[in-house]
Amino acid sequence: MISLAYAQTAGAAADATSGLMQMLPMILMFVVLWFLMIRPQMKKAKEHKALIEALGKGDEVVTQGGMVGRIVKVGDSYVTLEIAQGTEVVVQKPAIGIVLPKGTLKSL
Repeated sequence: MISLAYAQTAGAAADATSGLMQMLPMILMFVVLWFLMIRPQMKKAKEHKALIEALGKGDEVVTQGGMVGRIVKVGDSYVTLEIAQGTEVVVQKPAIGIVLPKGTLKSL
């Protein structure tokens, strides 16, 4: 019986390190998830925020809905786009997808 008691204490000492080893794969998965999904998403959001802050009158843009137009007026939260001669549409700033090079609308 005494030998069994020694075996139990030896097993308890081994459990402390095996508990850490069981957590290691979970920590590794979180690190991989961070570098493959979360970090690129944050980078893309930062770039989009910079694009929105740099909008100005006369820029030619494409909205996320696919409308192409020239910015006529810039407000705090909204932008007025001229999508055709005399036709203006008000859209939210975050709805702007990309800024086109100058002169793109003439070629369309």
